[in-house]
Amino acid sequence: MQAFFLAPAMLAQMRDAEAAGILTAVCCCYGTPILLSLVLNILMIAGQWAAFDKAGQPGWAAIIPIYNLIVWAEIAKKEAWWGLLLMVPIANLVFMFMLNIEVAKQFGKDVGYGVGLTLLPFVFWPMLGFGKSRYGGNAYVPVRQPPSGGGGGPWGQPPKQGW
Repeated sequence: MQAFFLAPAMLAQMRDAEAAGILTAVCCCYGTPILLSLVLNILMIAGQWAAFDKAGQPGWAAIIPIYNLIVWAEIAKKEAWWGLLLMVPIANLVFMFMLNIEVAKQFGKDVGYGVGLTLLPFVFWPMLGFGKSRYGGNAYVPVRQPPSGGGGGPWGQPPKQGW
């Protein structure tokens, strides 16, 4: 702990070139990951903002810490407590996958897209928010349409009478 407080004094005693070299090394080692993390988080938040807007929710909800989890659950057509379960350690891993898969389904995407929302959110949230997908329920589920021809039974056949 003392070394931390002595560091400025030690830098003051060094020559300018030595101090600049140490400062450059510190910035490269710590500054680059922090900057990269900041950029990736901004991408994810922008994508969530756009996706929330598409779902008819307020986009600014993406930046409010606990409220965004509740809105996220509402977009997935789940109760609000599902979003709050994302704050419970260990359980949050399971529920994050489940919520993201449901959000993907609501936008007409498949399960793989939901897994992508969980594992690579800085890629998939902007694709969801700024892409052509629309929010509108379980659009990915194929609906069996009977062929035209009338009748009340399956596939246009007349219904069976009795048992």
